[in-house]
Amino acid sequence: MQRPDFFTLHNGEKAKLPFSNGEYENRLSALRKTMATQDVEAVIFTSMHNIAYYSGFLYCAFGRPYACVVTQDKSVTISANIDLGQPWRRSFDENVIYTDWRRDNYIRAVQSIVGNAKRIGVEFDHLNLEMHGKFKAAFDGASIVDVAPAVMTLRMVKSAEEIVLIKEGARIADHGGEAIRSAIKEGAREIDVAMAGRDAMELEISRSHPDSEVRDSWVWFQSGINTDGAHNPVTTRKLEQGDILSLNTFPMISAYYTALERTLFLGEPDARSLQVWQANVEAHELGLSLIKPGSKCSEIVAEINDLFASHDLLQCRTFGYGHSFGVLSHYYGREAGLELREDIDTVLEPGMVVSIEPMLTIPEGQAGAGGYREHDILVVGEDSAENITKFPYGPEHNIC
Repeated sequence: MQRPDFFTLHNGEKAKLPFSNGEYENRLSALRKTMATQDVEAVIFTSMHNIAYYSGFLYCAFGRPYACVVTQDKSVTISANIDLGQPWRRSFDENVIYTDWRRDNYIRAVQSIVGNAKRIGVEFDHLNLEMHGKFKAAFDGASIVDVAPAVMTLRMVKSAEEIVLIKEGARIADHGGEAIRSAIKEGAREIDVAMAGRDAMELEISRSHPDSEVRDSWVWFQSGINTDGAHNPVTTRKLEQGDILSLNTFPMISAYYTALERTLFLGEPDARSLQVWQANVEAHELGLSLIKPGSKCSEIVAEINDLFASHDLLQCRTFGYGHSFGVLSHYYGREAGLELREDIDTVLEPGMVVSIEPMLTIPEGQAGAGGYREHDILVVGEDSAENITKFPYGPEHNIC
């Protein structure tokens, strides 16, 4: 039997992707202009976020490499035979399937699209050393250059279609938050409350986005000491009266991430907890007022830092005050150039989407111990910013 190194297979019909053909064409056109400016003949994307951004296909690696190869006249996803026709159905353009009957058939499939290009773009922040070495050997004599920062810049400004999807995500995050708040009671486990929120979001995604792949939505619901870190996993701890709680919903629609995060208490908080919570709400509201076109990320941070310092709480801050949204999640993707940190001088412009999410953590054993965090999403417009998060925040609303 003759076993091919790679092949094409159009199994079934193309699926409905999250965006229009025109949206993907616009993205590829902008990328090709950047490639021409940098004299790059071909780009080999290997990350989940960039492959999804340019093709609509979100892969499941399970130890196997994937790619989206873009030249001035082609856009082709490279996928493993284990997935057969699904990557083609979910790809905007073409797809090549590589087999595992011979080592490095993935490289051969990529070569078949890249051809004799002499300057090839890759993502240095994703490509590991082993694969970088294989690319260098396969494209002997070609220059391998980093296009990740330039591509990240292209992703930071959202299209009208992206903003529609992100607003839907914010709505569904609020929907999950309501389910979580309804499930909070003394004796309930963190995992029980988290499942209520996740199930509510996945059911709503299935109802309102029936053509999407339903995958990857999650909830972090934390209580007591488990609130001290923003990304602490859910446990089986049972809720007790007086607990500080952290509600975090993350619906994923076609690889697009949105989030809702809120501080709550089960029963009345003590005086110090209430004081810290109100200070964090004050910082949150200040941040909301500062998000507008023309604002610089580092300057927003400086103002919030000054506020926390006035409350003698700056030392309790745990991370920057917000970040971009788009094709990303907790295990892939990031737009580090649009984060609210001291070392980021990006100026906000229309089409950018950012969060405001100040967090304070008081260590165990001190008055007011726990992690306090509020999180809203804002779409930057021509003159101001629209807050697309509707779930209420603060002590007036979130004492259960």
